[in-house]
Amino acid sequence: MCETLINSGAYVTCIDNFASGQKANIQSLMDNERFRFIEHNISTPLPIDTPLDYVFHMASRASPFEFEHYPIQILKANTMGVLVALGIAKKHHARFVYTSTSEVYGNPDIVPTPETYHGNVNPIGPRGCYDEAKRCGEAYVIAFRRQHHLNTRIARIFNTYGPRIRTDGIYGRVIPRFIDQALTGKTLTVFGDGSQTRSFTYVTDQIEGLLRLAALDAAEGQVINIGNVNEITVLELAKKVIALTGSHSSLSFHPLPEDDPLRRRPDVTRAKKILGWQPKASLDTGLARTIEWIRSVS
Repeated sequence: MCETLINSGAYVTCIDNFASGQKANIQSLMDNERFRFIEHNISTPLPIDTPLDYVFHMASRASPFEFEHYPIQILKANTMGVLVALGIAKKHHARFVYTSTSEVYGNPDIVPTPETYHGNVNPIGPRGCYDEAKRCGEAYVIAFRRQHHLNTRIARIFNTYGPRIRTDGIYGRVIPRFIDQALTGKTLTVFGDGSQTRSFTYVTDQIEGLLRLAALDAAEGQVINIGNVNEITVLELAKKVIALTGSHSSLSFHPLPEDDPLRRRPDVTRAKKILGWQPKASLDTGLARTIEWIRSVS
């Protein structure tokens, strides 16, 4: 996102505490005169005096393996952190974009899932720290719009992937984990029987959707799914990664984590109608690019 904005001629202030992000991802921007970096935990107050037109809240640990280890930090980032970011936007009369998540739908009864679906979420389950924090974050955004007339937009993101995604330890989500395991000849770990589905959005498609959401006047006050409609089972994904990497890895099956959603597929009717957006990159193309990048840095 920072690179795309800089390349478009924007001035960018980036805030991160590297809880799960990596400094290497923005290293190439550090000497750019239109890029300013502040190392800070957005859950605590931060005065910003530089005039701002847009504020994007994209801060949160998001790997399911992090939910067990950092539930309080995740809750804070999406509640207190949202309040801090909203306060910054209010001060500067800036448009506010909140990146929420498909996780607010929990294990949905309706698939493809529209924005009008209110969710099937377990607030005290292991995913509750993320699901409920994001739902609370959305409520804060809407409250600021209603009470302070702030110009806001909410994106509900579905599994995003691409180059620079982490593969290591608790940070590695299913695509980078499968790719890393395949490239190193390890067994690919599949949870459950692999019949659960996901819909994966390539990072450049995701960024385009978010920028359209931020820029278009018609998106003011909207909640919009930004995701790929092509649904694939985790087992099919594992086999596809093995084929694309030329790996001889085998598969191993492990118990399905508690409250793991069985299906994920967005209804993107609003995104098409309001944003004029739909994903362009196929899963095979996106996986090939991601495999190439992970191979280059391994």
